[in-house]
Amino acid sequence: MTEITRRQFAGLTAGAGLIGAMPRLSRRAFAQAAGKIVIIGGGPGGVTVANRVKAASPDLDVTLIEPKQQYTTCFSSNLYIGGFRSFRSITHDYEVVKKRGIRVVSDMASAVDPTAKTVTLAKGGAAIPYDRLVIAPGIDIKFDSVEGYSLEAAEIMPHAWQGGPQTWLLKQKLLAMSDGGLVVITVPPNPYRCPPGPYERACMIGHFLKTRKPKSKLIIFDAKKTISKQAVFEEAFAEFYKDIIELNLTNEIDDFAVQRVDPKTGDVVVKAGRTERATVANIIPAQKAGGIAALAGVTDGDWCPVNPDNFASTKVKDVYVLGDAAIAADMPKSAYTAVSQAGVVAADIIADLSGQPRTPGTYRNTCWSMLAPENSAKVGADYTPVMKDGKGFLEPKNSFVSKPGESAEVRRETYDESVGWYASLVADLFGTVPATADAPDDAQDKGPGDVPASDKAAHKK
Repeated sequence: MTEITRRQFAGLTAGAGLIGAMPRLSRRAFAQAAGKIVIIGGGPGGVTVANRVKAASPDLDVTLIEPKQQYTTCFSSNLYIGGFRSFRSITHDYEVVKKRGIRVVSDMASAVDPTAKTVTLAKGGAAIPYDRLVIAPGIDIKFDSVEGYSLEAAEIMPHAWQGGPQTWLLKQKLLAMSDGGLVVITVPPNPYRCPPGPYERACMIGHFLKTRKPKSKLIIFDAKKTISKQAVFEEAFAEFYKDIIELNLTNEIDDFAVQRVDPKTGDVVVKAGRTERATVANIIPAQKAGGIAALAGVTDGDWCPVNPDNFASTKVKDVYVLGDAAIAADMPKSAYTAVSQAGVVAADIIADLSGQPRTPGTYRNTCWSMLAPENSAKVGADYTPVMKDGKGFLEPKNSFVSKPGESAEVRRETYDESVGWYASLVADLFGTVPATADAPDDAQDKGPGDVPASDKAAHKK
């Protein structure tokens, strides 16, 4: 890794300011809070809650349950696929989290008893008691949403929509593909993790093909008629990846939702009747809340309803659900969203346990997408809980989105902002030294490294 440039440092300080804007509580509340807090899920939402409540009230008993010993961020993983980050730069461990006084249990939560207020672990042993439980399980893949797709098929046609071995696998398949090969991306119907994500990935694969395998092509099939940041992505495809990327959005005549795949042949069939034989197929199926959410009884269908004031479950008392698993209306499923929600959840837990007033939270989201080298776009908004027809929901305000035709300077500033946000976030979460987004040497980037066997097992469950 090289040292951070001045421009990237400016982005880093901007990112740190965004993280620092989350709710804080008085020292009086800190001193009075007591109890057992259990958090299921070691992603950005879960770790943020653990860090915040422990820092606020050191006497709190805080347990984080996460089967993976290392966390590979899904956010910024597209930059690894495009060649702008190493695998190790997006992979972090929990050693600093443990040093903060948080008990980290490397196991899967297999059951929740809301009456006894306990969490059971997959490996057995005594159930873990809680006073307040936070469920931040991310997503599970709905393999049966695409005919022919399965856990086994994902080893041939990776979805790479959960960070870790799948991320590494997709990059390896691109590296192994002969020049002239065909890459196919299928995009699921809403809702799913990170709406702009498949299109940032398309740009990053487009860049990889343009610079490494220029005779190759990428075809996108999407189940939707419109996409996030559509004008900016379409401009990028035309400017940087002409004759490389072909975009197919569903319209009144053709439905480009994926219908069937064949891992043996590489065939990808969409409902419009079109079949493409992919050399590398990135199949992104429909998704749902991580499995423990259903086992805990906090789901309604595929996702988890919450009170928008504080992301407390509407199904089970003294349980919070946040991040990708929660139903947050127009607030997208992103890492920034999860961290914003986690700040509110942490503040609400401390206020509740210390007997202090509980204030409805306010939230913010920003999604950055890298389009080309030092060229990024963003979209975001603030969100405020409001009541309408007796129901609470999150109302977006102060929305913003990058526009087509922005100058190279503006796009560089947006890119640097994204680099800074990532660096400051992982420093806040994991105590990781901020790293730049330099392109790795593929021969030296050993990636999962050696992903521990426990991580591979967790992916298969």
